[in-house]
Amino acid sequence: MPNNRFIDPAGTVIRFGNSALENHSLDCVLLPGEKVLAVEDRYGVAFIDVAENKLLFHLDYSGNYKGLMSTYSGIKVYEDDHGTHVLWGAANPYNNLSLILSASWDGNKALIEDSISFATVTPAPMALPNDIAINKEAGENYLYVVLNGNNQLSKLRLRDKKIIWTAATGMAPFGIALTASKAYVTNWAGSVPTDTSKETAGIPYGEVYVDAKTGATSSGTVSIFNLKTGKLEKEMEVGLHPNAIIAAGDHKFIYAANGNSDNISVINASKDKISESISVKLTDGANTFIGDSPNALAVNEAGDKLYVSNGMDNAVAVVALGKKSSSSGKEVSRVTGFIPTEAYPAGLVLTKNMLFVANLEGEGARTATDGSYNSHRQQATVSIIALPGDTILNAYTKRVEAANLIFRTRFTGLLPRKGVASKPVPERIGEPSVFKHVVYIIKENRTYDQVLGDMKEGDGQSSLCIYGNNVTPNQHKLAKDYLLLDNYYASGKSSAEGHSWTDAAIVTDYVEKNVRAWFRSYPHVLYDALVYNKKGFIWNNALDHGKTVRIYGEACVPEFDESLDWTKIYQTYLNGGKTEFTNTTTISRVRPVMSKDYPCYDGHKFTDQLRADEFLNELNEIEKKPGDQLPDLMILALPADHTSGMAQGFPTPRAMVADNDLALGKIIEGLTRSRFWDSTVVFITEDDSQDGWDHVSAYRTTGFVISPYSHLKKTIHTNYNQTCIVRTIEQILGLPPMNVMDATALPMFDCFNEMANKETYSFLKNNIPLDEMNKKASALSGKARKFSLQSSLPEFDHIDGGNDDLLNRILWFASKGDTPYPKRMTIPKKERTDVDD
Repeated sequence: MPNNRFIDPAGTVIRFGNSALENHSLDCVLLPGEKVLAVEDRYGVAFIDVAENKLLFHLDYSGNYKGLMSTYSGIKVYEDDHGTHVLWGAANPYNNLSLILSASWDGNKALIEDSISFATVTPAPMALPNDIAINKEAGENYLYVVLNGNNQLSKLRLRDKKIIWTAATGMAPFGIALTASKAYVTNWAGSVPTDTSKETAGIPYGEVYVDAKTGATSSGTVSIFNLKTGKLEKEMEVGLHPNAIIAAGDHKFIYAANGNSDNISVINASKDKISESISVKLTDGANTFIGDSPNALAVNEAGDKLYVSNGMDNAVAVVALGKKSSSSGKEVSRVTGFIPTEAYPAGLVLTKNMLFVANLEGEGARTATDGSYNSHRQQATVSIIALPGDTILNAYTKRVEAANLIFRTRFTGLLPRKGVASKPVPERIGEPSVFKHVVYIIKENRTYDQVLGDMKEGDGQSSLCIYGNNVTPNQHKLAKDYLLLDNYYASGKSSAEGHSWTDAAIVTDYVEKNVRAWFRSYPHVLYDALVYNKKGFIWNNALDHGKTVRIYGEACVPEFDESLDWTKIYQTYLNGGKTEFTNTTTISRVRPVMSKDYPCYDGHKFTDQLRADEFLNELNEIEKKPGDQLPDLMILALPADHTSGMAQGFPTPRAMVADNDLALGKIIEGLTRSRFWDSTVVFITEDDSQDGWDHVSAYRTTGFVISPYSHLKKTIHTNYNQTCIVRTIEQILGLPPMNVMDATALPMFDCFNEMANKETYSFLKNNIPLDEMNKKASALSGKARKFSLQSSLPEFDHIDGGNDDLLNRILWFASKGDTPYPKRMTIPKKERTDVDD
């Protein structure tokens, strides 16, 4: 995987899903008889024969339900005189339809037989039904529905769908568990803010309590309701990001998984008090890094073992429950071992002998046997694992530790040695580096082959290169003069994941549960407090350790006169004028270190020349000041290489990529000619590869390391990814890792020499006019006209808006004309045709 992890699953893996889609398994439930497992995935429900280990049937969203996607989790089953019924939540993020769906299962196929819709409550655009519970009371079946968008819990009578009561929960409720008299609901974002002395910030649909240092949610709660009346009896604090919640078989204990705290809160149901907090960390001990992400639970029939899906560990933790957490326990609860799964285990089902796991990320975006590599096409997977005894569990635990490269965390705790000579990347955190300043540049959405595929020095495929040396002369020159990374990877599949990986080296359970659906937000600009992990971002890590920071365009959006078009803003820039805009952010820690004159990004209207000039203006001003007042860490968003496709009113795709390349070249030239260059290093990455084509991997992208100690003039084949950049920055600045992902990342030692070469860089002028404009749709015909009109659809107005595959087809056509689209790299074999549509 492109994040320092190997997949080494136990048991049997079942793979399924429409090969044209990015499939994710979310949750699962065994049907009566325990022979068929129903798996809620993003695009429907799969029915799997667990004896034969094969897919029996997949229920797709079609007809009246086309466009729906399953919500985060929560699939249940019940039987009545009419047969077996499976219920789960789904929503359409485009028309905001929110439903609980009921499907009948006849042993061979499923059919959606009914649906229950839920109206929205302002300011939510959709109710977002998530977890559900079915309970028989006085002979009647009742349905309890957690409405994540509305911040509500509703009780309905299933027979006639009559709402019995609806109660207000905390913020972004997620899961539900029932006892005989009470409902327990987890609130992902904690309680509704009432204390004005505490800092709040936005999540979609409201304000929440946040940590002033990180901007992340600072509260997680469980609301307790009376089943009969819906009265709120209590709201209690648990850990951060409480998601899954279950009750013990005897209803005496409730277990809530805290996805951003890596522990389980155990509630004594008779007292409604926390009786124990159980850590489920894989690295518990001397190095306790955040990042295990517990997000699903199962308890055995005896009530003495709890199974926990640790998403980021790609493993299920096995917990022996103690006397404070179960009726039969005798000691303190403890983790006895870990069972390896595929990537990001989510839903769990437990029987006496077997464990069934819905793997949210499965095997990632790869179809190696088919030869196609596309970040938005992957199979869903389920693991079927025999419950291990102690000996096998011990062996499994060692496999999990090895697959997670846990041995690397030991190096982060080594104390710095005295008298060690300065190096580009110190061997130990706290030892001296030759660098005092780090510049971190984050670009948008290109693969390696799209840009550097024409470089014979690396593992490229020139036929796939559309922005080669003629369009990106500076990136090619930098790769030749310094080093070429041809085995470097983005860790996520889209910008919504990408900016968390680039800035925090991890994504939270909230991001993972939203993947591809993005119900509440598309967090590429980090404008949603639920996106942020407990330890925050590289900038607050630096600030916490006394470093100076400057942010240029990252984690913010610009507010400006939207009637201005690209040409007007560009002409104003050429004429020496200024387009007024205001950068805004929801993270209070970012505001004082954010450039007010460097445009943040969300749309495509600002040229990267404006951004480069503003950065260089600040650099020049600092040059005039006494001493060394250049910030220790500078983070720049440089996004124009995303392009606007063939939308009229914008430059051609190659012009926007050229704009980005020229800006990068100017920035590097300015830095190398400054008096700070001998102590400065620049790291450059794309935020993700966004569904592009590449003959090696869907995740492979461009990365650069530029410094006086990086004049290697050779190709580096070492496997690196975005978390490696973050770890290397930390190593240079003397910062501890923030989480388990950067703690296990490999510092980029191979990218540096011991001797400095202070040769300056001179940027290469663009070969493509930056104002080479797309033609108007009215002047085009055929495919060109179609692509122009599609590029101008409102959904493409913002970065990463619209259909990624469509945009890539547009970019290919804009560069290659009628040359057949590289379907071998992007489309599964059975869907390819000789006609390029």
